[in-house]
Amino acid sequence: MTLDGLDIQILGRLLNQARITWSDLAGHLGLSAPATADRVRRLEERGIIQGYGVQLNAMALGYDLTAFIAVTLAHPSDRDDFLAQVQAHPEIQECHHVTGDHDYLLKVRCRGTQGLERLISEGLKQSHGLRTYTTIVLSTVKETQALPLKVN
Repeated sequence: MTLDGLDIQILGRLLNQARITWSDLAGHLGLSAPATADRVRRLEERGIIQGYGVQLNAMALGYDLTAFIAVTLAHPSDRDDFLAQVQAHPEIQECHHVTGDHDYLLKVRCRGTQGLERLISEGLKQSHGLRTYTTIVLSTVKETQALPLKVN
C-alpha cells in the first residue's frame, strides 16, 4: 500500500494522540481541517486505520499478571471448540496461530495466579485434547501497537 509523507505524519500523530482535533492535526500538517479529515477518512476506507481506542492500565484495574500460554491441540478437529473458548474469555487479549512446537500462542492478563489457574483449568482445558505451556511475565520492557512508519 502506497503512503505519502502526509499519510505517515497523520498516522504518527494519531498513534501518539488519537484524540487530537482536526484543527490541531491540520495545523501540524499545514492543511485545512476539512482536507485533513478527508485524508484520515481515506486511510480508514483503505483499512490502514482500523479504529480508535483507549489504552487501559491493566495493573490499576487489578489484572496484575501477564502470561503467554502456548497451546497444542491433540487433533485439528479440536480447533473450533478451542477457538470458542478463546472468544469466551476476555482475559485472553491475543490469540495467534503459530508455527513451531505449538499450534497457538495466547497473551493473557489475569488477576493473580488464581485467575490464571481458573482460566487454564476451568476455561481453556474444558476443550478436549489440549496441552498448554505457560510462561509468566515478570516485567514488561516494551509493549506497543505502533509500527515503523515510512514513505513507500
